[in-house]
Amino acid sequence: MTSEVVLGLAKGRTLEAELDLLARLDIAPLEDLHTSRKLVFATNQPDLKIMVLRGMDVATYVEHGIADLGMTGRDTLLEHGGSGFYEPLDLGLGRCQMIVAGLADEGDLPARLKVATKFTTRAKQYYASSGIQVDIIRLYGAMELAPVTGLAHRIVDLVETGNTLRANGLVPLDMIEEISTRLIVNKIAYKTKFARIRSLIDALEQAVADTSLTTHDKTA
Repeated sequence: MTSEVVLGLAKGRTLEAELDLLARLDIAPLEDLHTSRKLVFATNQPDLKIMVLRGMDVATYVEHGIADLGMTGRDTLLEHGGSGFYEPLDLGLGRCQMIVAGLADEGDLPARLKVATKFTTRAKQYYASSGIQVDIIRLYGAMELAPVTGLAHRIVDLVETGNTLRANGLVPLDMIEEISTRLIVNKIAYKTKFARIRSLIDALEQAVADTSLTTHDKTA
């Protein structure tokens, strides 16, 4: 009898893309994830269930073995910093960049900068490696307002097009990380449920490759 596998998906802007990718593998939840109040869903594959969680919680549930696999952003994994899972595959969803930005017309700056971000761990690592002293201010939204209002000199945030930055008089100053959704796998589950998990990884890898080829053909 095949062991049941639990897959954690990150709710939010990439959830639909995650479901579309699973659909390419003929995997679909038996209920509408957008309207149901449930958090755990059966699928048309009897040995596979789906959990819908916050991005950071996906990493936690996989690290502790409650979910065997998960899909969540690279930005989340950088902040989480766990060691209880593998990261075997870049799913290529939700591509963006983690950048440093500041005012286009900023004047002289003090020796110790104030930096607003929700990515406090990665921001601290970045500035420490650059030898720049900073005070980190944790924010969760409207990041562009921080330099405009004088709350901070710089921000560390995710950008796709940069339009919001420009609309608020900010410019990108450095790129810290390329960000996309990654597949993570609990280390113990990978051993105890190897056959099923390996088949999922291989199928997802092929689906990602096929998507990339289709996109390339359309833009060639």
